Amino acid sequence: MSSNDQRLDALNLPLPPAPQAMGVYKPIVIVGDMAYLSGHAPLKEDGSMVTGRLGLNLDVEAGFAAAKLTGLAMLSTLRAELGSLNRVARLVKLLGLVRCTEGFVDQPAVINGCSELFRDVFGDDAGVAARSAIGTNALPGGIAVEIEAIFQIRQD
Repeated sequence: MSSNDQRLDALNLPLPPAPQAMGVYKPIVIVGDMAYLSGHAPLKEDGSMVTGRLGLNLDVEAGFAAAKLTGLAMLSTLRAELGSLNRVARLVKLLGLVRCTEGFVDQPAVINGCSELFRDVFGDDAGVAARSAIGTNALPGGIAVEIEAIFQIRQD
């Protein structure tokens, strides 16, 4: 059986540097065996963010890619705080916000970019969680998606 870190390495997806807080909040807070991740954004390799509005200037494929980038930023935050993704026992809850037009109805397909990444890293059971995918008219800095999550962690 491979570990979370090994599965991520096998995907050959480099993690960006762990994002820093851009306001009065912490990117991650650990209480007991639960890790609460603040909303993360789609961070590109050059440090910029994926911006745009689904249904206007971004399609589902671009939104999926933005959600996957967001998931990579979240994994980076987890690894920086925990030292290893192997300390993650399971993903408990995922909340995805999609900046979109009023008529756009494919928010779940967009957030699948993050959900599929977490499934591939943490496994079919531990990497699939309760989830909400919600459309909104605005997100900070015009980012395309914002995702937050709750993980159960091992205390070893």
